[in-house]
Amino acid sequence: MDIEILLNGEKKTVPHGFTIADLVNFLELVPQHLAIECNLQILKRENWDKKIISAGDRIEIVHFVGGGEQRVS
Repeated sequence: MDIEILLNGEKKTVPHGFTIADLVNFLELVPQHLAIECNLQILKRENWDKKIISAGDRIEIVHFVGGGEQRVS
């Protein structure tokens, strides 16, 4: 059975029983480059495999991108 969630403002269907860690794997994202909020609460990475997603959850995933200015001497 699938459930519907709101992922970064868009409706998304995921399998019932999915954890946040399952969602990250399903989306093929690199965990070390992410911050995740579920229902306005930031989740610690060590809890992603414990947080089971529920129907109607509002999940925001933010990707950290390296970069900046490179100076050449």
